[in-house]
Amino acid sequence: MKVLVIGGTGALGGHAALHLARQGHDVTITGRSSAPQGTPLTGLGFLKGDYVAGDFTAATLSGFDWMVFAAGNDPRHVPEGEDFGAWLKKANHEALPAVFAAAREAGVSRAIQLGSFYPQAAPELIAGNVYIQSRLAACQLARNEGAEGFDVISVNAPFMVGAVPGLPSAIFEPYVAWAKGQIPIPFFAPTGGTNFMSFRSLSEAIEGALLRGEPGKAYLVGDENLTFREYFQLFFDAVGSDVKLEERDEELPLLPDVAIPQGRGNTISYEPDAGETALLGYRRGDVAAAVAEIVAQYG
Repeated sequence: MKVLVIGGTGALGGHAALHLARQGHDVTITGRSSAPQGTPLTGLGFLKGDYVAGDFTAATLSGFDWMVFAAGNDPRHVPEGEDFGAWLKKANHEALPAVFAAAREAGVSRAIQLGSFYPQAAPELIAGNVYIQSRLAACQLARNEGAEGFDVISVNAPFMVGAVPGLPSAIFEPYVAWAKGQIPIPFFAPTGGTNFMSFRSLSEAIEGALLRGEPGKAYLVGDENLTFREYFQLFFDAVGSDVKLEERDEELPLLPDVAIPQGRGNTISYEPDAGETALLGYRRGDVAAAVAEIVAQYG
C-alpha cells in the first residue's frame, strides 16, 4: 500500500514509518522539516507540511491508500507565547479532524489516529486536564470523519520507550547520561507509576490496526505496568551501574510533575484487552529490550 505517515519525522511516527516500509509498503513521511541526516528515515519519501497550518488538503493527500496520523499536539508543541488551551483546541479539536476529512475526500481507505491512553485508562482525569480533553477530542473527532470506504481507527498508547536509529531524543539521551553518572541529579525516582510500551510494540499495533482494526474503534494498547522506580532502574541496569534507585515523594527534574497527569505518587495501571492485543498482533514484555536499545544508541 501507499502510506502517508503524518508526523513521520518524529519518534513514534518515524518508527512506525520504518516498520511499515520493512513490511513492503511504499511509505512517505511528513514534517515541518525533513528528517535529520544519518537516519534511515531519509530513505523514505518526504512531504513537507504542517497540519496545524492546514497544509494537508484533499489534493495533497490524493493517491495515498492509507494514512497514519502521528502528529497530535501535546504540551511540548505549544509555541512560546501562545495560550495553552487555545493552541491545543486549534491543533487537536480543529486542525486534526480536518486532516481526516481531507483524507476521506482524497480517497484514502484506512487511517490511524495515534492518540493518548489517558482518556481510556484514567477517565477520571479528563475533567481537570485541558491536554487530556484535547486528546479525547482528537480521538473522537477523527473517528467521526469515518464513512463508507474510509475506515478511521484510534490506537491510544501509554508512556512510550524506544529509539529510531540516528534520531536524537531530548527525553532518552538525558536518561542515559544520568544513569552513567554524567548529570548531577540525585539517584532517586518519584513515587507512582504507569503503563509503558516499546516503540516496536506500538508500530506492530499500528500495522495490525491498518490491516485488521475495526472501523471506528479506539484501541487502548499497552504493555507493562511499572513503578517509576522500576522503569528508571532499567536504564541503570542497562548501562551496567551498581546504583539501586530509591523512591522519593519528590519531583525528579527528568520527569517533572507536569508530565505526570495522574499526580506524583499515583499509578495508572491496566491490562490491555487480550482479544484486542491478539487482533492487532503486537508483542508484550518488550520494555527492557527497548531500554537496552536506547542505551546502545545514546550511550
